[in-house]
Amino acid sequence: MLTARIIPCLDVRDGRVVKGVRFQGLRDAGCPEELAETYEAQGADELVFLDVSATPEGRGTHRHTIQKIRDRLSLPLTTGGGVRAVEDAGSLLEAGADKISVNTAAVDQPSILSDIAERFGSQCCILALDAAERSSPVEGASAWEVVVRSGKVRTGIDAVTWAKEAVERGAGEILLTSWDRDGTRSGYDLELLRAVCSAIKVPVIASGGADTPAHMVEALEAGADAVLAASIFHDGDYTVAGLKEELATLGVRVRK
Repeated sequence: MLTARIIPCLDVRDGRVVKGVRFQGLRDAGCPEELAETYEAQGADELVFLDVSATPEGRGTHRHTIQKIRDRLSLPLTTGGGVRAVEDAGSLLEAGADKISVNTAAVDQPSILSDIAERFGSQCCILALDAAERSSPVEGASAWEVVVRSGKVRTGIDAVTWAKEAVERGAGEILLTSWDRDGTRSGYDLELLRAVCSAIKVPVIASGGADTPAHMVEALEAGADAVLAASIFHDGDYTVAGLKEELATLGVRVRK
């Protein structure tokens, strides 16, 4: 097994980190700059910053928040939310982001993935794929469909097929979130992970449902290259360093 990446996630609304269940019922979880600094000190491998109100409000990601975070940390930073054009991606990269995550805009206009990959490289182009179980089976399709606009809109698009298309268009990584598991702390959707990981050749970050080190081991064994979590870090149940120690005892290779 390759060295696994442990990635805290900062979902930010109105300048504050928030967390809810299935993208709803958001509660305050702290200051993004302070949490970013804390997680780097604890040994996080990367950090994901998602401006969760940018798309619903029809605006771009708060560039100044990215600049503040970059001024205080050096670890790789992925940012997303409200990215609607390649110029938005360029602005965030200039502000200090290392990778750009695109979700709703990629569904609305798939060529944005190619545009970002061609201008900045596939390593900078991340598809944020939010997937929910279908309410009823669709012949010839997987059990999951793509949801957008913070989970408010079900698109009917097959999640596995969309992951494959995104990679073909230039996405260098997939941030795969189970809408059904988000914030529930009931474990990652392993069947979803297996389906997507077996269909593509780029790294997959597992997101949605983490509660224990065992859940992360399961996700990595299902094919994920990295595991993302929010609640267990924000609520103080684990530090990144403590989590890595437990993962190491379970046989997972982690960066010290």
